[in-house]
Amino acid sequence: MLVAAPLILMLAAAPQGADAVGAGRKAYSECLSKQIQPALDKKLTLADFQSALKEKCGAQETAFRTAIVNDDKSSKMSDADAQSDADEQVSEYKDKIVGEFEDYSKPGG
Repeated sequence: MLVAAPLILMLAAAPQGADAVGAGRKAYSECLSKQIQPALDKKLTLADFQSALKEKCGAQETAFRTAIVNDDKSSKMSDADAQSDADEQVSEYKDKIVGEFEDYSKPGG
């Protein structure tokens, strides 16, 4: 699946801290990647694609966020900083997959 290749590379390059964070990262990124082709086949709009991500990958996102926050807090990071770190990491994956969807949605993409 060529569509998911860049996200898989990003996953491979990501530091794998605690097992829960790594497992959460993998599950979330795989879920996101699996949404591109069906969305392209259905010719979803960007807004509909983003809604589908929330619907289909919400549980994986929550698990990933929770794992990040718990790992960060176990390293003595403040709650606010741990939440911010989780937000940044989730946004990075989501932005990457939305960008791929946009690229593949363009004519000739």
